[in-house]
Amino acid sequence: MNATLGWIQLALYLGLLLVITKPLGLYLLQVLDARGRTWLDPIVGPFERLTYRLGGVDRNKEQHWKQYTISMLIFSLVTMLVTYAMLRLQALLPLQHLLNPQGFSAVGDHLAFDTAASFTTNTNWQSYGGESTMSYLSQMVALASQNFFSAAVGIAIAAALVRGIARHCADTVGNFWVDLVRITYYLLLPICLVFAIFLISQGMIQNFKAYDAAALTEKETIQVPKNDANGNPMKDAQGNAITVPQVVDTQSIPEGPMASQMAIKMLGTNGGGYTNANAAHPFENPTPFSNFIQMLSIFAIPSAMTFYLGRMVKSPGHGWSVWAAMALLFLAGFFICWHYEAAGNPILTQLGVNPADGNMEGKEVRFGITNSALFATITTDASCGAVNSMHDSFTPLGGLVPLFNIELGEVVFGGVGAGLYGMLVFVIVAVFIAGLMVGRTPEYLGKKIQSFEVKMSMLVLLVLAMDILGFTAWACVSDWGKAGLNNQGPHGFSEMLYAYSSVTGNNGSAFAGLTASTYWYDTTLAIGMLIGRFLMIVPIMAIAGSLAAKKLIPAGPGSFPVSGATFTFLLIGTVLLVGALNFLPALALGPIVEHFLMLAGNKLF
Repeated sequence: MNATLGWIQLALYLGLLLVITKPLGLYLLQVLDARGRTWLDPIVGPFERLTYRLGGVDRNKEQHWKQYTISMLIFSLVTMLVTYAMLRLQALLPLQHLLNPQGFSAVGDHLAFDTAASFTTNTNWQSYGGESTMSYLSQMVALASQNFFSAAVGIAIAAALVRGIARHCADTVGNFWVDLVRITYYLLLPICLVFAIFLISQGMIQNFKAYDAAALTEKETIQVPKNDANGNPMKDAQGNAITVPQVVDTQSIPEGPMASQMAIKMLGTNGGGYTNANAAHPFENPTPFSNFIQMLSIFAIPSAMTFYLGRMVKSPGHGWSVWAAMALLFLAGFFICWHYEAAGNPILTQLGVNPADGNMEGKEVRFGITNSALFATITTDASCGAVNSMHDSFTPLGGLVPLFNIELGEVVFGGVGAGLYGMLVFVIVAVFIAGLMVGRTPEYLGKKIQSFEVKMSMLVLLVLAMDILGFTAWACVSDWGKAGLNNQGPHGFSEMLYAYSSVTGNNGSAFAGLTASTYWYDTTLAIGMLIGRFLMIVPIMAIAGSLAAKKLIPAGPGSFPVSGATFTFLLIGTVLLVGALNFLPALALGPIVEHFLMLAGNKLF
């Protein structure tokens, strides 16, 4: 795609995103109001009421922030255990001929733990190839159900925080069970049904057929890792991977219920691929049109959440200012990534590659550089993790963009719900800084921001940094960490840094090149996901409870306005400053030094 078409596509993307933000935001106001009515009430209402009856839920009874948080934690724990059990019992579950026609065996213990934690936390990190590991039942029930649940949990937490901001002298922030049901029934399921039908119309498969096999016209012998009895890669005395030759004379063509999972994968900013190639696979992303709509769907709900914020706090300008900050950060990241991918690799240019072709390594020729850079920026701005190109093959500074996006906390639109509550943490910090500059107690929408809110906000930011940098440092000095590397030097470090950034930020995309399906990696990555999700949600819910209980105070001449250009740029500066202070040293050791090595003609990067 040439530059002109790239600019047209970007303008079309932002224009459509802006168009759908208000109507979807208005619909969110109806869905997230426990007594609100939507146009789906005649159809969905009876199922909603039946669910409350079966669960013993009183829709009119709200919860204190601690009760809300405990309910969320219990629900997440139970669904994670169910997912783990289904994966471990995959080969024993009923209807094997229909729902496991490939006869896939049980998922290993540490891989099942990693996967269950991954999908419960909306991370969808995958240390496996979906088409070679998961049965149709596991894909449809264990994984796709968690895609709905984890997305609904994220939106519910954001709604609780917004209620805490909007209310005053209150001791409740909503009812978790009501929020969970209404988000799932009225928002996620209906939109995903329509989206799945659209994807099928584009050529995406949706069936229960056994896999097909196509004979290759030219056989090929490849080297594959040799595994021990437990399925772990074997090493020689020097620590190198042992490989054995394997003749490839057929290609397996995956089948199965793909469209239904891909719809919630994108709309719920989950990102877990049905196949190992994710959205680069022609079945998961058949056409340029499906590629564009998938990118739009990633930002759709997070963008609408900013409008929901503005209406709930009775300050539409505040919601749009937050949206503008997100949009400007998104554009900055995309332009940097696009520039360096279009510029290509000077080492390859010296070897005769046309510089006008840019860096096409790891990219689908169907999508090209612009769509690959745009998709990579969007999926890492949101906590999605779906990919239509391999980030490991990006140029050093092109690859820095998705990495830094995640390390900012994925607050640039971000995941469904998670992006808004993450950005509101930065709003509190920005308001605190503004208060210090004018010598007044910080205020946010008529409420004083005191030490408790600032401490909880800083705890959220410290958890993000400590989780990423702590686990990366551990992997760097451990034999198990270095054994998983397929690249040495700064690029190998970037792979480890990206992995722990991705799981902590609940993104799920990978730099690839890292053998993560080992006991230590699976376990530490899973722990990183759980910390990155729940150790950040608990202090955020504490902020919601504290703000809900506060009294409103009238605005004065020293009150800092939270709408307009000044606030937008202060918020952007706060996000970038925190990200730079926390992660610039690590980035300097990885993609930045790799960039200078590339410019110097060093091929070992």
